[in-house]
Amino acid sequence: SPTPPTAVLGGFNMHRTKGIDPAGDTDNKLRALGKKGGRVLDVCTGLGYTACAAARRAGVREVVTIELDPAMVELQRANPWSRQLFDDPKITRLLGDATEVLPALPEGYFDAAVHDPPANAMSGELYSLEVYRALRRLLRPGGVLFHYVGDPASKASGRLFKGVLQRLREAGFDAKTTPAAYGITAVAR
Repeated sequence: SPTPPTAVLGGFNMHRTKGIDPAGDTDNKLRALGKKGGRVLDVCTGLGYTACAAARRAGVREVVTIELDPAMVELQRANPWSRQLFDDPKITRLLGDATEVLPALPEGYFDAAVHDPPANAMSGELYSLEVYRALRRLLRPGGVLFHYVGDPASKASGRLFKGVLQRLREAGFDAKTTPAAYGITAVAR
């Protein structure tokens, strides 16, 4: 079967494509959450593969996904692999800046979250302590966050991982690198 496409944002692929396709990349991100069901938050919808796959997981009752860019919503509408975003009653799509939307969501509402922001060079505010504190507030104690960061073996991402781990811990998470998914898995204390 054909594989879902990725998009390029500011010169960066939105999904890993070297040795893996976007569907496998999405599976790795969700696998990092463990078997969490309930309510899932997806920050930075992109093409929506994470929100769609999360909604198909056993035990997931609701997925709330946040996207900033109306142009990305148009790409979602044009992409047949994103159709579930618009058809699945378990998925709620929110359009807006995550730094403004997150504080408006209810405390302790989510069981799991995937934070998959654009590259730090493009959206550094989404790698801030303030955003991590907002994510911690939204997760119930024991809730799991997966934060995509990039290739932990690369020099740039390697430095970024250290700072992200430190800020997540300061925000109230127990955090560890998840190399297979190119990110960090954090459990809310």
